[in-house]
Amino acid sequence: MRFDIAFIGFGTVGRGFADLLLEKRELLKEIGIEWKVVAISDIKGGSVMDPKGIDLAEAVRLADSGKGIERINGGKKGLGALETIRESGANFVVEVTWTNIKDGEPGYSHIRAALEMGKHVATTNKGPIALHYRELMKISSEKGGRLRFEGTVLSGTPVFNLFDGPLSANRVTSIRGIVNGTTNLILSEMERGRSYADVLKEAQRMGYAEADPTMDVEGWDAAAKAAILANHFFGADIKPDDVARKGITGIALEEVAGAIRKGGRIKLLARAWRDERGEARAEVSPTWLPASDPLASIGGVTNALTFSTDTLGEVTIVGPGAGRRATGYALLADMISIARSLA
Repeated sequence: MRFDIAFIGFGTVGRGFADLLLEKRELLKEIGIEWKVVAISDIKGGSVMDPKGIDLAEAVRLADSGKGIERINGGKKGLGALETIRESGANFVVEVTWTNIKDGEPGYSHIRAALEMGKHVATTNKGPIALHYRELMKISSEKGGRLRFEGTVLSGTPVFNLFDGPLSANRVTSIRGIVNGTTNLILSEMERGRSYADVLKEAQRMGYAEADPTMDVEGWDAAAKAAILANHFFGADIKPDDVARKGITGIALEEVAGAIRKGGRIKLLARAWRDERGEARAEVSPTWLPASDPLASIGGVTNALTFSTDTLGEVTIVGPGAGRRATGYALLADMISIARSLA
């Protein structure tokens, strides 16, 4: 399988994927995948399009040093993202622009345009998948381009590809887990007697939390991920606003200490399941877990999901929920998944 790749967004995640493409080129050849990058479009770094191929190592070097990719020799410069998708001739679009869970833009328009042209798409962008899952999957089915989004929930830790592959004979009945590293880090540090405010300030200094941490601490990031899980595994049409949501801002230090005295821990859990009427549901809330629960031991920025299945019972997946290399790997896994689906 030959992929002509267009990057829409070339920030940390996009460059993480680029790193792995370069590093794993020979391994990919061994499994029947060859690639070249024909376009890169980034709101900060500019754009370049060249059907003969772009020097990806040079693009990464320029972007990592804070220089625009338009310094690359040759190719057509100055195209916007949608122009790049439509004019590049790419058959594989990597959409890694910023997340917006209000309307999914600009990622939604990028993904839709690519799928309408029959192109394959891999994205780590939660917004379009949480808000427009059903519509985008319908276009994918009608036009023939595959849509993969492994990195939207647990970064590079496998979820969707795992259940589309080795675990595909299992019917998932419910899902619960820790899907936001920032809030898990805060709760883990509060167990050591540190105040919420102090830990949040340190998380911001370390780059784990944004200057405005609302998306994380109020549970919006987890709600978007819960919606994606409910929509994919239970055929729902749930939006983040539909998810019953409670964050961690109201949790006092004494509550955290009390949970430990009772032999457990408080974790911010995202859940998706079918209720007794068979309707898909999703929620995010701080939850007390006994020490024996596999999710109780997950500390720091690590993420985890426990799937209840009809065949294997409970299956827990643990791994990093962020990072350049980890999230880049999700895109690589999606590319391999698409190639295998077309074989």
